[in-house]
Amino acid sequence: MNIETVAVFGGSGKIGRRVIELLEQRGLHICALVHRTPLAATEVQTVSGSVADPEAVREVVSGSDAVVHMATTKEDPDTFFDVSIRGTFNVLDACRGAEIQQFILFSGDATQGIWFYPQPRPIDENHPKTAYPGYYAFSKVVEETMAEQYAIQYDLPISILRSSWVFEEDDLLTHFSLLENVSPEEKGHGFGELTDGILALVEAGEERITILADASGRPHYRHIVHIDDVMQAFGRILGNPSALGQDFNIAAPAPFDYRVAAEHISKQLEIPTIEIPCPDYHSFEIDIAKARSVLGYAPQNDIFSMIDRAIAFRSERGSQ
Repeated sequence: MNIETVAVFGGSGKIGRRVIELLEQRGLHICALVHRTPLAATEVQTVSGSVADPEAVREVVSGSDAVVHMATTKEDPDTFFDVSIRGTFNVLDACRGAEIQQFILFSGDATQGIWFYPQPRPIDENHPKTAYPGYYAFSKVVEETMAEQYAIQYDLPISILRSSWVFEEDDLLTHFSLLENVSPEEKGHGFGELTDGILALVEAGEERITILADASGRPHYRHIVHIDDVMQAFGRILGNPSALGQDFNIAAPAPFDYRVAAEHISKQLEIPTIEIPCPDYHSFEIDIAKARSVLGYAPQNDIFSMIDRAIAFRSERGSQ
């Protein structure tokens, strides 16, 4: 594949910034759509507008060899349709008839019903699309479905990178923090069942490292991924003929156990742990065998290295 120019949608986000860095490192010409947030990179050609505007989208796609689509929105009923659904349609439709060698869609394991539905076996690429409640998971299912249908209808060479929940910097410490996930005014926010004793700790400002447990009291386990490993996967997909017409689950080397992870954080930060009952959620594991075998994907960040990196980042930031 001879990819020289790449059109980018969603380049100002957490993943988008790193995507642009990788494209620049490869010496590729980049044309990016800029909506509200300007790009940090100064050498990128930009077009101002919205993915909901077909003309702006076509201008970005014009002359590109590859398209990377990351523009999305979360649980916002006022924007999710125009950004995630209409926007994805506009990008796909702009590629129809253009000489695009590869269309890369950044998706997520939200399409596979993680955490909200029972998952009796590791989730691979053959798992049915099962959006959990909310706009975000629904929009991801629709995005993937539209891309797959454009591949069928118009022979669009698509590649789908379906990542687990992406962590960077000190995100992981935030996820395990009692105080940063629970507000007494919003009972249940962030976790499952909260006892009066847990809420009393929050009201008193007493920090704890949380252990999320299932209906039987066993610690949950789940998969996440570090942004560095997502970028490794993206780099192996971009321009790779073996990735055309394929979707890939991207995650850490293994799922983590909440008790094991919480105790690792607790020991280093000297903060006690606390169990939070989450009986309505379900543990899950992502199968990354396909990405390993087809792409040579080799994730480097397990839960312990991710925790250690998060603690080091926060310590360094605090000393500045």
